[in-house]
Amino acid sequence: MINTSSEDEILNVLESVNKSVVHINTVRVVRDYYNRRMPLKGSGSGFILEADGHIVTNAHVVRQAGKIGVVLWDNKPVEGVILGSCSSIDIALVKIDADDLPAAQLGDSDEIRVGQSVYAIGNPFGLVGGPTVTRGVISALDRSIQSREASFTGLVQTDASINPGNSGGPLVDTKGRVIAINTAVIPYAQGIGFAIPINTVMECVERIKTHGTATSPWIGIYGVTVTPQVASYYNLGVQSGVLITNVVPGSPAQKASIASGDVIIAVDETPVSTTQELKAEIDRRSVGDLAGFTLARGSQRGTVELRIEGSP
Repeated sequence: MINTSSEDEILNVLESVNKSVVHINTVRVVRDYYNRRMPLKGSGSGFILEADGHIVTNAHVVRQAGKIGVVLWDNKPVEGVILGSCSSIDIALVKIDADDLPAAQLGDSDEIRVGQSVYAIGNPFGLVGGPTVTRGVISALDRSIQSREASFTGLVQTDASINPGNSGGPLVDTKGRVIAINTAVIPYAQGIGFAIPINTVMECVERIKTHGTATSPWIGIYGVTVTPQVASYYNLGVQSGVLITNVVPGSPAQKASIASGDVIIAVDETPVSTTQELKAEIDRRSVGDLAGFTLARGSQRGTVELRIEGSP
């Protein structure tokens, strides 16, 4: 039996959230085969973080954009500027000249649970008539994916439909709180989309607003949490830690001879069992600090020292 009062309550919440969602249009200049300058248009989504015009979207939506147009819920177009971005997590902060905007309410992504209902909101394909809402559940947590340019870890997986143009839009819970930012979908798959946890997003936003840059402690590795299944499949010899899947060329990790297939099991003798714990340990340090990373490589154990750099 459908609980209509509950459904009406959710619909009212989503109607309110929709006003904080924006459509982002971009224009960047590229050169064709004959070296002629050609405008290339793009589009995506975002949401109003603060009433004074701060907007969050994906970094790939506004990357290299010569002009950014933001369309508000009332179809009013305004021009935006990029304040900064965190390419390592695909987040950008955009500012528009406006006041008294309907800001979104934020949730706590640490409280996300597999199976809970969520709604993905955005502007797929640039369709007119307001944001599109799709419903689904949280399918998994702490997912890792590889794009053509980088690897991303700690993502939320959902089966709510995420289509081209949804990038940068909010993923909200049943109370209308933003708990993640839609970022990617696996083509040719059914119901496999990914979003960036809002707590991770806000760490980036605060760095940009405080320092005018998004540089954060960085060692240049991508990895996955070691589970019993992962340990068995790769014959790792350890039951917990972070399995390194990719090392960025020229990064602190590569300089310290850390390689794909190594497992990080501790930082300065503090054990790490998940990618979140590893990230937290790195974030506790400052750019320029020396840190010791204990590795498992087959049956061998050892510690390498590296100097932490700022994220590119």
